[in-house]
Amino acid sequence: MKSSRRRLLIICVSLMLGMLIMVAVAVMSYQANQAEARDNFEVIGRGDIQTTVMTTGVLQPLKKISVGAQVNGQLKKLYVKQGDKVDKGQLLAEIDPVIQKNELRNAEAELNSNRAQVQASKVLLRQYALTLKRQKKMALDGAGIPSDLESAQADYDMQSEQLQMDKSRLVQAEISVETARANLGYTRILAPIDGEVLGIIIQEGQTIVSSQTAPTLMVLADMSVMRVQTRISETDILKTHPGQPLWFYVMADPHRRYESIMGIIQDAPDEALRESNDNSGIPKQSAAVYYNGEFNIANDQRRLKTSMTAEVFIIVDQAKNVLRIPLSVVGDRDAQGRYQVQVWENGKITDRLLELGIRDNHYAEVKSGLAQGDQVLSALPYQGDADASQ
Repeated sequence: MKSSRRRLLIICVSLMLGMLIMVAVAVMSYQANQAEARDNFEVIGRGDIQTTVMTTGVLQPLKKISVGAQVNGQLKKLYVKQGDKVDKGQLLAEIDPVIQKNELRNAEAELNSNRAQVQASKVLLRQYALTLKRQKKMALDGAGIPSDLESAQADYDMQSEQLQMDKSRLVQAEISVETARANLGYTRILAPIDGEVLGIIIQEGQTIVSSQTAPTLMVLADMSVMRVQTRISETDILKTHPGQPLWFYVMADPHRRYESIMGIIQDAPDEALRESNDNSGIPKQSAAVYYNGEFNIANDQRRLKTSMTAEVFIIVDQAKNVLRIPLSVVGDRDAQGRYQVQVWENGKITDRLLELGIRDNHYAEVKSGLAQGDQVLSALPYQGDADASQ
């Protein structure tokens, strides 16, 4: 009797443990299904959408000047080094001025000689004028000789022409002095702009020969404003125009965002402009066509450097605080231009048709078909879950 009761007790305990285990498994399964369901839908919310055209650009200073030498000679002294900030008119370098000083002295001596020659010609002209006047008076009195009058007239006329020639030589001598004085000034290389020294090409003691082209001594740039030169693809050129907002980052600092406005866009690609010098008459078309665009960006902190590469995003359309949906949950488009999505509501899956507006790489604007807070399925739950919900 006691053994029967013991067996019955054991059976009851076993049944209760089995029921507890089944309840625990059911609860765990329900929680897992709920977690899975939460992972299978996206909640519709609001946000900003930007449609952009992406391109690359290269940074250059807005003002960059190659400082050259206009006279020959040995570079006597450099007064700056790379990286120095300079002011407009500051002395940068000096060329040995001995040759230019001697040229100026020769030009000034020639000028003085020509001035003296002009004065001598004037004195002689006055003398010839008096002689001519006397001969004319004698001719009127009948006491003169015609040949003497003719000779006096000829001397006067010849001296008048000589004076004009001497005056022309004087002008040429004055020009020579001005040129020599300018060349002497060119031995002192002055900064043409405010900026900084990007690089120095020549060294002290080096001989400069500027007979044909002005050799570059150094490069100056105003780094306070940078110009970004971009290349816009033919497929995107009609979407872009001057005045559009944009943003970019440089490869050296991809986490820092810079904002600006598109400045100018070239109406013809570089290849087409170069073809204008080709007289063959045969048009040449490359595989890819790009149009140049430029915009400026302030660089007060001097973080942007010359020749940096920029990833540029030109904003061609945008919407602020609109209802939006992830593109990953949007289905196929029908004949009326609407898109199908599946919405999880009241424990069931229902189909919706949406009208969408602008889009970017992640979201699309919802024009109609959804409300804020709707739960759109990004993946179907297990079939068993769907059956259970029904």
